[in-house]
Amino acid sequence: MAKKAALTVILISVFVGSAATGRLWGQESSASAKSSAQEAPTPVEAYRLDFSVNELEDGKKINTRQYAMNVNGNDSNEIKIGTKVPVGWRAAGNSEEFQYIDVGTNIWSQLKTGNGQLELRVRAEVSNFATSDQGQGHDSRPLIRQLKIEASTLAQMGKPMVVGSVDDPNSKRQFQLEVTVTKLR
Repeated sequence: MAKKAALTVILISVFVGSAATGRLWGQESSASAKSSAQEAPTPVEAYRLDFSVNELEDGKKINTRQYAMNVNGNDSNEIKIGTKVPVGWRAAGNSEEFQYIDVGTNIWSQLKTGNGQLELRVRAEVSNFATSDQGQGHDSRPLIRQLKIEASTLAQMGKPMVVGSVDDPNSKRQFQLEVTVTKLR
């Protein structure tokens, strides 16, 4: 009988204690339920990046190439357009294998959101064949000109901004990489 009374007191204590905290076996407390609701995934923010590779001579814009991509906040994307050019070969067993390089445009970008700011990281590489006057004095192998810019900055929404600029050492030309970031939704 004493065992039965002790068991009853223990069960009542557990039940009353659970009711006081708002938890029964298999149930969440309201504080825990609120915490779960607050941890709901944040909505994805989408952006459009419009790139311009501008070529200037004596301060005047003489050529522009345009590229665009969409990217989600806290994600990255890449644009790649060009040609694989054979530059040599090597023996591979009983056959020959050509070696290729990429000639064209490659733009990689990443957006990171946080604290009300938007950090933009960009890597751009533009390569093309040198003109005949730039390759004077060389043998018949093609010469390739290359422009490479890697930058990190805070994005300004809706405003074109130059993220990198380089001078061509073989001419009076300058190349600029410009980007405009627009929020899509």
